[in-house]
Amino acid sequence: MDARQWMSILLFLAAALMAFIAYLAYLKRHLPAAKTLILIMLAASFYATGYAFEVLSNSLGEVKLSLQIEYAGIPFVSALWLYQIIQFTGTAAAYRKRLALALFVVPASVFLVQLTNDWHHLMYERFMPTTDDSIVKYVTVKGLWYKVHTVYSYIVMTAGLSLCVRMYWRALPIVRKQIAVLLLGAIAPMLFNLCLWFGIDVDLTPFGFAVSGIAYIWGIFKFNLLRLMPLAQAQVFDTIGDGVVLLDYEDQIVSYNRAAEEVLPALSLTKRYPASVGLVLSGSPELLERIGSAAAEDERFPYQALLGGRNRHYACRLSYIYDASKLPIGKMLMFNDITELKENEDRLRENARQLSELNAFKDKLFTVMAHDIRDPIALLVSLTELLGDELADGDAEHAKLFRELRGQVQSTFLLVDNLLDWYRSQKGKIAFRPAGWNVQQVVRQALTLAGSKADMKQIRMTERVDRELTISADKEMLDLILRNLLSNAIKYTGVGGSIEVSAALDGDWVVVRVTDDGAGIDEATAELLRREEPFFKLPALGGDDAGDARFGLVLTREFVRIHGGKLWFESATGEGTSFFFTLPGSASGRRACEDEGEAAGAPQRQRTSESA
Repeated sequence: MDARQWMSILLFLAAALMAFIAYLAYLKRHLPAAKTLILIMLAASFYATGYAFEVLSNSLGEVKLSLQIEYAGIPFVSALWLYQIIQFTGTAAAYRKRLALALFVVPASVFLVQLTNDWHHLMYERFMPTTDDSIVKYVTVKGLWYKVHTVYSYIVMTAGLSLCVRMYWRALPIVRKQIAVLLLGAIAPMLFNLCLWFGIDVDLTPFGFAVSGIAYIWGIFKFNLLRLMPLAQAQVFDTIGDGVVLLDYEDQIVSYNRAAEEVLPALSLTKRYPASVGLVLSGSPELLERIGSAAAEDERFPYQALLGGRNRHYACRLSYIYDASKLPIGKMLMFNDITELKENEDRLRENARQLSELNAFKDKLFTVMAHDIRDPIALLVSLTELLGDELADGDAEHAKLFRELRGQVQSTFLLVDNLLDWYRSQKGKIAFRPAGWNVQQVVRQALTLAGSKADMKQIRMTERVDRELTISADKEMLDLILRNLLSNAIKYTGVGGSIEVSAALDGDWVVVRVTDDGAGIDEATAELLRREEPFFKLPALGGDDAGDARFGLVLTREFVRIHGGKLWFESATGEGTSFFFTLPGSASGRRACEDEGEAAGAPQRQRTSESA
C-alpha cells in the first residue's frame, strides 16, 4: 500500500475512534455537556471521514464531494467546543440560548458557502492538481470566506482557553484534572492545524481530534469527566452554607466559597490565588495562629467577628486534606455560623433568670399566704361558728345574715386551703402515704364536716356505701377530694335539694359517686371543666351560694391521679350532676358490693372523662 492508502486508513481509524467517544457520551446523554460532546465527536468524525475520502480521490469531482462531507463537521467543531466550555464553567447562564445562536451564525454561513462554492468561489477560489507523488491530488486556493472561518475558529478557541485557565486556578484538584483534559482536547487540534501555516500540504487536524478523543476517553474513565461537571462541583462548593477555605501544603489559600467571603471579607481583597494565608488574613492573628499550629487531627475552636455592626459567632473546624496515598496535601478551614444559637442561648439564660426571680417571688407570696392570710381566716371561721351559735338563740334576722357571712368566710378559707394544697403538690412537698380505709367511715366523716354548710340551704345529704368496702388512699388527699366535691355540690344545688354519696366495687377499683339534683352543667361550662388548667372560672349557676370555682376540681383531679385513678362527670341541664372518681380498693363481701353497685348505678347521660 502506498502513502495515500495508509493515510486514509489512519483517518478512518481516527473517525471510528471519535464515533466511539460519541457513543460513550451518549450513555451519559442526560447531562447537557455530554450532549455537546456527542456533537463535537460526530462533527470531528465527519471531518476525518471526508478527508480520508479526499485523500483517496482521483478526480476533481470526487475531491469536491469529499469536501462536502468534511464541511458537515469542520465549521461546527470549534463553536461546539466553546459551547461545552461555557457549560462547564457556567458562563452566561442567563442568556445562554441567545449566545448559542450567535456562536453558530458564522459556522452555519460557512457550511452554506461551501455547499454553494461553485457559484461564487468564496470558500475556494480554484483547485490545482499536484504531482503524482503527493498524498492529495489537488491543492486549493483559499477564498475570502475560508479566511473568515479561520479567524473565527482561532478567536473561538482562544476564548475557550481563557475560560478554562481562569477556572483552573479556582477549581478543586479533581476538577483541575477534568479541565486539563478539556484543554488538551482543544490544544491538540490547534497544534496540528498550525502545520498548514508552515508549508505542509497535508491537513493533520483530524489526527489532532483523534488525540483529543484519546484524551476524552482517558478523562471519562479516569476522572469521571462526564459524571460531574466542574460547574456542578463549583456550585456545590459555593452553595454550602458553611464557609470553607482550602489551603495547600504550603499554607497558601487555594480556593474559598461565598460563605467564607462573608466571614472573612479580606478574601475578596486579594485578586489572584493561590496566595499566602499570612498576607490575606493578616487582620485575623488568632486564625493564623490556629492554622500555623494545626495538629494532624481535626481541631475545633470558636471564632468571633464584628460584621455589619453585629457580633457573629462561628464554630470552626480545621482539618487536613489527604490524597489517595494518605499523605497530607492541604488543609480545610470551615466556619459554621452559630450566631442565632448563641443569641437564643443568651435569651434563654435571661428568661431563666427572670423565671427564677418570679418563682422566688411566688414562693414568698405563698409563704405569706400560709402564715399571714390563712391563719387569720381560720380564726375568723372559728369566731363565726361561736358567734353563730349565740345568735341562733337571739335575733332571727341577724342570725340569717350571720350564717351568710359565715358561709362566705368558710368558702374563702376553703379556697385558701386549696391554693396551699395545690402549691405544695406542685412543689412536691405533699407526701403520699397510702393506707387502707373504710369507705363508709370516710364518707360519713366528710358529710359531717359539710353538714353545717348544707343546713344553711336546707340540703339533704345521704350516703349509700357498703360498710365492707375499703380503699387504699392517702387520708389527707382523700379528705380533700371529698371535701371539694361536696363543697361544689352544695354550691350548685338549690335550696331544699339533695346530695347523695355512693360507692361500688368495679374489679380492683372502688368507684365513688357524688350526685346532686342541682341545675346541671351546660356545654360551655363542661368544656371549661375539660381543660387541664390550674385556674378557670365557672359562671354562676344559680343558688344562694353559687359563684366562682377556681381550681378545686383541678386539685381534686391531680390527687386522684396520684392514686392512679381517674375523675369524670355526668350531667344533664336542669336534672343535676354526678361526679365520679376511682381509687384502688377491695371488699370482703362481693355480693353485697354488687347489690350496692347496682343501686349506685348512674343513668347514661352526658359523660366527660378526665383521664388520669
